[in-house]
Amino acid sequence: MTSSNLYFIVTRTPEYQRNVAGRICYISEAKHQSLTKRSSPTRLPVFYLDSSNLCDHEVEVSTLGELSPDEAELLQALPDDPQRLNWFKEREVLRAARGLTVGSAVTVLQGKEWLRGIVRFIGRTPNAPCSSPPAGRFFGIELQGEDRGKGDTDGICQKTLFPCAKDCGIFAPFSRVRPVVPSSLSPSSPKHSETDEVAPGDRVTYFFEDKCQHGMVLDVKEKDGEPCVRISTDTNDEVDVPLLSVAKGEVTPAPESMDTETTAVEKEDVNLSLSSMVEVSLGKVTSYGIIRWIGTPTGCPETMAGLELDEPNGVTDGIFQGMRLFHCAPKKGLFLKLRSCRPDPRFQSTSADCGEKMLETDTAGQNNTGGDSEQRMPVTVPPVSTEQVSHILIGRMKGIQGHYNSCYMDAALFSLFSCSSVLDAMLFKPTEPQDAPIQSTLLNDIVNPLRVKGFVEGRHIMKLRQQLQNHGYSKSFTTDEKDPEEFLTVIMHHILALDPLLKLSLGGKVQESYCYQIFLDQNHHLVLPTVQQLLEHSFHNAGLKLAEVPPCFILQMPRFGKKFKMFDRIIPSLELDVTNLLSEGPQQCMLCGDLAQAECTECFKDPIFSQTGFKIFCQKCLSQVHGHPQRRSHQPVALDIPKGYLSHSMTHTLIRDKLELFAVLCIETSHYVSFIKHGPNSQDWIFFDSMADRQGEKDGFNIPEVHACPEVGTYLEMSPMDLANQVPRDMKGVAKRLFCDAYMYLYQSPNMCLYR
Repeated sequence: MTSSNLYFIVTRTPEYQRNVAGRICYISEAKHQSLTKRSSPTRLPVFYLDSSNLCDHEVEVSTLGELSPDEAELLQALPDDPQRLNWFKEREVLRAARGLTVGSAVTVLQGKEWLRGIVRFIGRTPNAPCSSPPAGRFFGIELQGEDRGKGDTDGICQKTLFPCAKDCGIFAPFSRVRPVVPSSLSPSSPKHSETDEVAPGDRVTYFFEDKCQHGMVLDVKEKDGEPCVRISTDTNDEVDVPLLSVAKGEVTPAPESMDTETTAVEKEDVNLSLSSMVEVSLGKVTSYGIIRWIGTPTGCPETMAGLELDEPNGVTDGIFQGMRLFHCAPKKGLFLKLRSCRPDPRFQSTSADCGEKMLETDTAGQNNTGGDSEQRMPVTVPPVSTEQVSHILIGRMKGIQGHYNSCYMDAALFSLFSCSSVLDAMLFKPTEPQDAPIQSTLLNDIVNPLRVKGFVEGRHIMKLRQQLQNHGYSKSFTTDEKDPEEFLTVIMHHILALDPLLKLSLGGKVQESYCYQIFLDQNHHLVLPTVQQLLEHSFHNAGLKLAEVPPCFILQMPRFGKKFKMFDRIIPSLELDVTNLLSEGPQQCMLCGDLAQAECTECFKDPIFSQTGFKIFCQKCLSQVHGHPQRRSHQPVALDIPKGYLSHSMTHTLIRDKLELFAVLCIETSHYVSFIKHGPNSQDWIFFDSMADRQGEKDGFNIPEVHACPEVGTYLEMSPMDLANQVPRDMKGVAKRLFCDAYMYLYQSPNMCLYR
């Protein structure tokens, strides 16, 4: 792509266009300079790369993400716009792809398997059209070692782009390619020099003649214009290895065959087992990880461990001497002697800080049950009451300790179980034998300790994440950021088979769900909406009704992804009135209170009526309202009224169905926190952050914190007019985060809570 243009990606679809999010566009540098020379325009005239239309399009600057020409070519190689937008957000992957050169050692995803290879070609493939849309930049990879023959090309694409044997080559976009070594070791990285990363005297692991070996660095130099490392092997030979095939740290050589049976580690030797969080020394660097495999190689007296590291400082993805022993991301796997592992001190420290009372509770539990973790806590523990909040939950090192992208799970679990019992049924319901360990971890290692001690160590959350990952629902539960709704759906539906929380009626058919995403049409007139208004507008637009009152109503706020909010502020509704959202049952006329018999969807947005509530009327009020010339064309719909009600007058006698707010999850810059409404008073609010502070740097640990935030109640007591005049940055305490960053609202039926 020509460097005389500036490139962008559309990050969200503007209101006046359709389906453009993820499209790549450009404007000439000269045109851009002329437009921005005197002022900062709100829109830019751009051309879409995938359009043959020679006319430009006016696009809002706020929806555009800047791209370098290299990034534009890499993204353009992807098959559709949604993938381009998703991978645009993975900046580290894009950055790593830009650093790849011909000769780089990589892994490439083919089907569901990661294969090892060497980059032999970078550029456009000839079979792609040169006209619009441009084909983008592809990588031609020659497979290596045992992965040879698993490809789909011989390097020919109309012409020979790189020579290789049949089915030993793959053409792939950057999204399927990963460098074998971390980007910090790459010679294209501007932040580190080669000699800073690998220095004489370092113990290293390297690939040579398709074998993983180790030795000591003698020198770092250039050979044929490429950075090269001279290594003294453990057989007293000297070899020159490309820097891209070298990584710090030593891997114990594996024999030809392995006994892969998992064995427990004897406590008198070392208190480590599967899922233990450990630290290891790799050269001068301390790395942290989780034990994923333990076994004894045939003919070797030493017990070995397979680790999944927090950072990509390893040399494998879980394959040891050609045999897969566990799964992890490339460069995050490491095999070494078990005695080289030490318990992660970051989490040992947190246990000591929890106080003597917690220690006594644990000790007593172990004495009574023989140390069985599943019986350490009482079988049932009610949620923390308003009177207990200050004693059990408030303070530093309280709540759930965050660790390695766990905030989505920390905030969700704290919100659901700290002060509410509405979903406690999932902790006790009968489940399948293979799912019982997950339920046990949730109850005995997370929920009960949270309610008794007010604190859950990060290792217990990591244990749950590992169990979910082992079930096969995602290979990245232990490493990647997730959304709360993804986690909740997996554990409620797929694991514990909880009955769906929501039953939605659409056209007489019932649909089931666990969460509800609010969608609005483009013609709404809401500026500072309440949650009640958002829900009603969403149901109105979709033609939905509730088939029954949900025990727990989980609402996702309208957003353009996690980063783009539809509203600057949303007013929490402390109560959610769902009476008019029900598909069946008696309802009151919105004007006189008598039994309603008809609903008018066309009156819903009529400014003469209240901004809240569906527009339902008794027969008398319906005739009067629609006698007006502006409403005579409306077409009201009869309500489904139970038999026996039509003959009764029911003015002001209907009991309304209301849900109460008990938690709000908020997100800011990809970090989730939560607010909990724990009592009836307006000031009964607490704020939880699983990573509020940190002790130490890389070798440290996160400090969770829970604190009271009564200022939230002060703002909720304000009138909408006064609240609209509040400047977010000037709001007291953490109130701004509740009003401006809300991601998910959690409501409960007071009649469904287990311990009331």
